[in-house]
Amino acid sequence: MDKRIGIVGIVIEDFTCVERVNAVLHEHAGIIVGRMGLPYRERGISVISLIVDGSNDEISALTGTLGRINGATVKSMVTKTTGRGV
Repeated sequence: MDKRIGIVGIVIEDFTCVERVNAVLHEHAGIIVGRMGLPYRERGISVISLIVDGSNDEISALTGTLGRINGATVKSMVTKTTGRGV
């Protein structure tokens, strides 16, 4: 199973979904390499960026689950290669 590096961006527009988003991130903690969250108070949103390292199926499961949460918008980008052999 080839692993890929990816970036996942999450925009939280409805803060009632934060607990569910955090629960999903906890469920998929094994593929999350790094996480940064920033409140953007002037716009009334929060932005979370993730660096992930996992198979296409693992990353898709994470983003798919997050994408079904009302109040959160999710976009991702995944490398074309597995990242082995620089």
